[in-house]
Amino acid sequence: MKKIINTTNAPAPIGPYSQAVQAGNFLFISGQIAINPENGELNLTNIEEETHQVMRNLKAVLLEAGLTFENVVKSSIFLSDMGTFAQVNEVYGQYFKSDFPARETVQVSVLPKNVNVEISVIAITG
Repeated sequence: MKKIINTTNAPAPIGPYSQAVQAGNFLFISGQIAINPENGELNLTNIEEETHQVMRNLKAVLLEAGLTFENVVKSSIFLSDMGTFAQVNEVYGQYFKSDFPARETVQVSVLPKNVNVEISVIAITG
């Protein structure tokens, strides 16, 4: 059985998908990009602020499901330029305290809306 999770505190999906789906004890959060949910505009000031916006969007979805970053067990980071890895990694690390999730980071040729970073996560509810 699955439960769809949506919140107005994160950007609405820009396609036929849900912000998150809870299946059993797992929450699968769709890839988030730096759309500001308050005005629907991209926040591309710099790679650090772009990454913070992505992480704030992920946090909003986690909170809607009653979870925090401590529940995240897996993340996937997609970058348009691996040269930004250090900056993205620095910001990403600010949202996790210990017992870090498993993760991969890959460079891709193009991301939705030509952003520089997209992150998806899997969390556990129990």
